[in-house]
Amino acid sequence: MNLSDIRTVREVMNRYGISAQKKYGQNFLTDETILDTIVEGAGISSDDTVLEIGPGLGTLTAKLAGAARKVVAVEIDEALIPVLKHTLDGFDNVEIISADILRCDVRELYERYGTGDGIKVAANLPYYITTPIVLKLLEYSDIIRNITVMVQKEVAQRMQAGPGSKDYGALSLAIQYYSDPVVIADVPSDRFYPSPAVDSAVISLESRENPPVEVPDVEYMFRLIRATFNMRRKTLPNALSAGISELSRAQVEKALDAMDLPHTVRGETFSLEDFARLTELLYIKS
Repeated sequence: MNLSDIRTVREVMNRYGISAQKKYGQNFLTDETILDTIVEGAGISSDDTVLEIGPGLGTLTAKLAGAARKVVAVEIDEALIPVLKHTLDGFDNVEIISADILRCDVRELYERYGTGDGIKVAANLPYYITTPIVLKLLEYSDIIRNITVMVQKEVAQRMQAGPGSKDYGALSLAIQYYSDPVVIADVPSDRFYPSPAVDSAVISLESRENPPVEVPDVEYMFRLIRATFNMRRKTLPNALSAGISELSRAQVEKALDAMDLPHTVRGETFSLEDFARLTELLYIKS
């Protein structure tokens, strides 16, 4: 069954009386070249366990199953479960799980289906919930070796962005702390059915063995980062003193003095190394 062919996609959807659900951000990929790019970009081999999020009709799932040892496909839309059982009937290495990935314990999935080498993630992610899913997956960087996902092109740009650019923000810093992001393909909107209103990109997030910076408390560093970008138009002393109740403007200014930076500096110019240094200066162990 060629699920990268639009006519086949329509036939399957008509057979099961389903339509693409906007509430789940469903846009089914219909370009076989891009499917191959995702599998190759993720470096899937016959030893790998792959976690797929939102398998949809099973188009990417079939490609993954042909390359991997095991594919665990987590689908939130219950109406698609019987479709997946039909389209993936020929694969005995696919486990279909009806669940919301944001409520799943990824470590439990790894312990049940994975191997000692960890797992890989490959997915065509729904645009409306891309960031929460990716940030959740990054929390499991000790067991997830890489994440190769289709995302909105604008989001891929934000993931790769550096200090001072309009796309730079808290997401950029979180992605770059836990992984090395590389865009491996741009994907026009007409490669999907139905076509979304925006173009997409496939991005590979290779998990880092060691973080690029050392800080006394990672969670505290990201509190500083979030507070900074929640008020990105404000100077750093104003943003942090307003966003973190236990910090005063004077404390932030003192830290900036130690970094030889003006009090008028804005957080959007700070690199990950700058935020690490700021964390060292402001963090007080409770």
